[in-house]
Amino acid sequence: MKKKSDRRAFLKNIGIGGSAAALFPVITLKEELTEIIADEKTDAEEPAGEKRKYNGPYTQQYLNRVAFPMGGIGAGMICMEGTGALSHVSVKNKPDIFYEPGIFSAIAVKGISNGAKVLEGPVPDWKKFGRQNAGNGLEGSTTGLPRFRNASFLTRFPFGYLDISDPDIPLKIRVTGWSPFIPTDDDNSSLPVAAMEYHFVNTGKSTLEAIYSFNTKNFVKVDDGKNKITSIKNGFVLTEEGSKEQPFRTDAAIFTDDDSAVIDHCWFRGGWWDPLTMAWNTIKNAEVKSVSPVEANAPGASLYVPFKLAPGSEKKIKIMMAWYTPDTNQAHGDVGKPKENCNPANGCCNSPGDIGLDKYDKDFNGKYYKPWYSNRFGTINELSEYWNQQYDDLQKKSTLFKDAFYASTLPAEVIEAVAANLTILKSPTVLRQYDGRLWSFEGCGDTWGCCHGSCNHVWNYAQAIPHLFPALERSLRNTEFCESQREDGHQNFRATLPIQPATHDFHSAADGQLGGIMKIYREWRISGDHEWLRKIFPMVKSSMDYCIRTWDPREKGLIEEPHHNTYDIEFWGPDGMHTSFYIGALNAFVAMGEYLGKEVSKYKTLAALGKKAIESELYDGEFFIQKIQYKGLNAGDPTNEKSFGGDYSAEAKELLEKEGPKYQYGKGCLSDGVLGAWIARMCGLGDPMNSGKIKSHLLAVHKYNLKKTLTEHANPQRPSYALGDEGGLLLCTWPKGGKLSLPFVYSDEVWTGIEHQVASHLMMMGQVKEGLDIVRASRNRYDGRIRNPFNEYECGHWYARALSSYGYLEALTGVRYDAVDKKLFVDSKIGDFTSFLSTETGFGTVSLKAGKVSVSMVHGKLDIDTVVVSGKASKYTA
Repeated sequence: MKKKSDRRAFLKNIGIGGSAAALFPVITLKEELTEIIADEKTDAEEPAGEKRKYNGPYTQQYLNRVAFPMGGIGAGMICMEGTGALSHVSVKNKPDIFYEPGIFSAIAVKGISNGAKVLEGPVPDWKKFGRQNAGNGLEGSTTGLPRFRNASFLTRFPFGYLDISDPDIPLKIRVTGWSPFIPTDDDNSSLPVAAMEYHFVNTGKSTLEAIYSFNTKNFVKVDDGKNKITSIKNGFVLTEEGSKEQPFRTDAAIFTDDDSAVIDHCWFRGGWWDPLTMAWNTIKNAEVKSVSPVEANAPGASLYVPFKLAPGSEKKIKIMMAWYTPDTNQAHGDVGKPKENCNPANGCCNSPGDIGLDKYDKDFNGKYYKPWYSNRFGTINELSEYWNQQYDDLQKKSTLFKDAFYASTLPAEVIEAVAANLTILKSPTVLRQYDGRLWSFEGCGDTWGCCHGSCNHVWNYAQAIPHLFPALERSLRNTEFCESQREDGHQNFRATLPIQPATHDFHSAADGQLGGIMKIYREWRISGDHEWLRKIFPMVKSSMDYCIRTWDPREKGLIEEPHHNTYDIEFWGPDGMHTSFYIGALNAFVAMGEYLGKEVSKYKTLAALGKKAIESELYDGEFFIQKIQYKGLNAGDPTNEKSFGGDYSAEAKELLEKEGPKYQYGKGCLSDGVLGAWIARMCGLGDPMNSGKIKSHLLAVHKYNLKKTLTEHANPQRPSYALGDEGGLLLCTWPKGGKLSLPFVYSDEVWTGIEHQVASHLMMMGQVKEGLDIVRASRNRYDGRIRNPFNEYECGHWYARALSSYGYLEALTGVRYDAVDKKLFVDSKIGDFTSFLSTETGFGTVSLKAGKVSVSMVHGKLDIDTVVVSGKASKYTA
């Protein structure tokens, strides 16, 4: 059969109607007309060709890849898909991406044809073929069960709303999936729980009698394990006691608060697909089935809630889920030896608890990772009881956050980008160990954490946690400057898990360690905790001095010795990116030192030298560059230095003589070329170098690196982040020539974390249009058709760098609260606005109207003495 466009052209060409119709066989023309009419009708009913609006609902093809995480910080997740399916079930302290074990809710309405359906929208096409075992028919999958024909999915983080309908069933149905998320409430935001609420409204003219059911296989069971399904009030508990290969117990509770619930604790046991077949028979027949628990090996369970619904009346059924895996065999990184004769006053700290830095420290010294929630709750029953009792309060407070966040008048694509990436905090990328301290991967592999250790050069970009959960962010600083820092100030950029003293047998990351110094300043200004600053400052000084000795031993104000960085290689010679970090760190150190009454003249001098040098030696008149240098340094021969880049082959040594060390950027226009300046501003510091030159660099990045299409772009590295006719911001280009044969290894890629960083920096410098160009290119790739809108991946799913997107809030509005001086800063780049604000003591909204600032705190409080609008200070009056 011809394509739709071909058929339309065919009919147009023959001048459909009249004598033209007689020129063709009647059957052929009739078939063409019938299909065209059907297509036109479908087009009219389904505006699939319309481009989805940013921050709007996902429908039709835009539902394809939607998977919205629910769970707690460091507690695992279950995703609610755009169709309503539950998948990505990762409840055992590690990712299990795409795990869709057979969990579904259903409705059966008595007395009508086709009245039994899974409470989901149509199955996406990619699930029909292309998954593992597709060639064998995906046996035992729930995708073959009847579903609703129409679906629309809207997110208002942390809530997902699914509206489904079907002409067979006179019900208006909304499904709400959510899990607690309350800024400043670390613990209630870290619960291993989720909920699904099913809201039914009778749109017919007669009373309906129906049965709702929640049905699931035992999704925690493992091969050769010992599993069972037991009882809990108005629900059931799936249990796996472990196997020789996986000797860890997992419990998952499913329950409701509806006392009319009937529980089938054990599906029919049999061969082939008997269990699911018999479970569906019960649903299809609009029956309920009460079956007591059996000793072991129940294949699945169901929870039924029968109800009647008069015309116009409504019914809400609440399903609560909780999971509990208290033990693991997870340990990451090599453990070093505790520092001997360690004196914090001299810049040495073995653990934050030694000097009272960490409110979470409880002397945890286990061999393997244990999740925080196993410290708070002793059993699945204790956890479930808490979830049940606190449900309404947690929902109310999470709704306060949702309403305050979405009260924003910022551009829709910006709000979408920020909210989409907050889901990273609910993903297995983030862990929270037994004592409550945060620890994270960079991202998630399909079944493993990808790149361990709260990697400081990746988490540098992340701006959400310091504002939403400041105490958790400070726990990361405490780890960096205590367990991960050697006596001489060398930092291992990857923390061990469990958190213990690290080894020091590889380079420090210059961007990560210098960024950490700026972030100490940020955490101090956000918290107003002078005592924390006083205690940690000796370790900060040790770190700062190490950076100077190691990368600027001649004290020029330039980072010129080989410096490892977020591209997993070393840059040789001074460059704009790392020198901007260096000046920013020096400025932060000076500001903190002066507050504490320390002598900081040396550091102030170095910052001034660095500013002069970067503006004159590393600026080509349009953007900042790198001066490749490997001779005349303290470092030895590049071919003998440690690097992730591997050994130098004979041909690589020839290239060294011609171009210098492998993996540099030289005269390139680097998207991260003034990253240190962005982080400085995000930390509440001023621009480390000339603002006009920073803006010029960013405009050059927009001009040269942002591509509307990548069709002719060659990327031999990792192309799936953006390719073909997609647009995106390249990490580096060489518009003036000078591209090296082997530039740094990721240079041809597109990373969303860098897109958000550059876009927000442009906005902060007043270039809002250019910033929005980049945001749109990024979010257009994540619109649900090909990629999950809630999973901006890089080296793994839910990649941490994408949390740079939170910086849009400050970039567009200039809203920043300084708890040290009790000042609220506003510097709008978009005129009047309302935007979200989260601080150490609460959250709410900030509005600017006709030059007047108003603050509405919806949770907690905020003590403001002064408001500074576009540089002009005045006494704040509420």
